[in-house]
Amino acid sequence: MNNKAWLALEDGTVLVGEACGASGEAGGEFVFNTAMTGYQEVLTDPSYAGQCVVMTYPLIGNYGITARDHESARPRLSGFVVRELCRRPSNHESVESAGDFLRKHGVVAIEGVDTRALTLRLREKGALRGVISTLDADPRRLVAKARALPSMTGQNLAEVVTCEKPYEWEENAPAKPALHVAVMDFGVKYGILRGLAAMGARATVVPAATGAAEILRLKPDGVLLSNGPGDPEPVTRGVDAIKGLLDARLPIFGICLGHQLLGLALGGRTFKLKFGHHGLNHPVKDLATGKIEITSQNHGFCVDLKSLPKQVKTTHVNLNDGTSEGMAHMELPVFSVQYHPEASAGPHDSRYLFERFRALMINRREALRA
Repeated sequence: MNNKAWLALEDGTVLVGEACGASGEAGGEFVFNTAMTGYQEVLTDPSYAGQCVVMTYPLIGNYGITARDHESARPRLSGFVVRELCRRPSNHESVESAGDFLRKHGVVAIEGVDTRALTLRLREKGALRGVISTLDADPRRLVAKARALPSMTGQNLAEVVTCEKPYEWEENAPAKPALHVAVMDFGVKYGILRGLAAMGARATVVPAATGAAEILRLKPDGVLLSNGPGDPEPVTRGVDAIKGLLDARLPIFGICLGHQLLGLALGGRTFKLKFGHHGLNHPVKDLATGKIEITSQNHGFCVDLKSLPKQVKTTHVNLNDGTSEGMAHMELPVFSVQYHPEASAGPHDSRYLFERFRALMINRREALRA
């Protein structure tokens, strides 16, 4: 049996390794993730739709796959690249190996390549289109396939990964919820929904293209704009809905893509980062307190700080490159962050943001009663 696999990038790079996932061929935008743990959360994060993820940590899969750490029902990423994939995980909660999980869900993966050199190339040149194949060994053909792939810019992937119809989040849902949150699903992670349940809220998840009027009919105390994949600018129906929710003066909390879409709805612009932010160790400064949070991040686009109207203030910045990590409206109960406060997987430094959202909703409810 031939276990070889090939990786080719649009710049002409071709690497040969071993297949460690499903057989076949897959392509997308190659990005690197600097997390040392949390590979299961990476594999099941809908924000990776259309991308092939290169893990910088050399040994992946050593604690296997557990039954409770999924971030969505199935993997959405296009391909997976590791230095070495563990065949025999050591963890009493493991239900299968990472390799078995990849094969079961049809994810093409490659190991045995120099992921450090590959990461350096992506840092130097930026995110690159590429393919992973267990079928085609011709370098020229593979590079041509990589160059024929569409750019991530202009792709509305949020409406590809969103739910088909509204549903209620039931895991650990409070018996007597104090609050009701409508979640616009642009690729929502389960960790965010668990975070809402933990703060005593009932969550109704709605598809990405749901209009403001339909959301308002649910009579929520607030709206959460979820994370998701792709370019925010083509998600025009989502932006239009957010504008309607702003007019209704509902409390709004945006996360990741939700932060970018909120920025667009407020009149700002977004741009593509060179190689994005992907990992669990990104330092972010809270400008109000001066505290530094170590954060979990996964995004390739960013809000242009200079494009925001004067009513919107920047609340958090990335200490690596100075880009936008958070904003708040000065007159409306609206705020957002670029990173992942649910910490799945990742540091818990930013979980206070769920309490901030809860306080906004309680204040609104009390004001309506007065």
